[in-house]
Amino acid sequence: MSDGAPQQLLHLVLGGELNDLSHNTFKDLSQVEIVGLYPNYASAYTAWKARAQQTVDNAQMRFFIVHLHRLLDPEQDTKTGH
Repeated sequence: MSDGAPQQLLHLVLGGELNDLSHNTFKDLSQVEIVGLYPNYASAYTAWKARAQQTVDNAQMRFFIVHLHRLLDPEQDTKTGH
């Protein structure tokens, strides 16, 4: 991005109830919640933290941040150091 615009490092926040805490296998895929897509890690972390805190009473609920930019451009980590 040489036009001066900030680089987008897309992140996906999602979560749901797990079968058990030793694996990241969702109990019911139809109930997996997509919290949102975010242009950087900081905003994804803020959304992840807010949603995770809302479900703190359910020990089986877990929310995750997926680094979509790493899937779209696997060499990007070596370019940005992030």
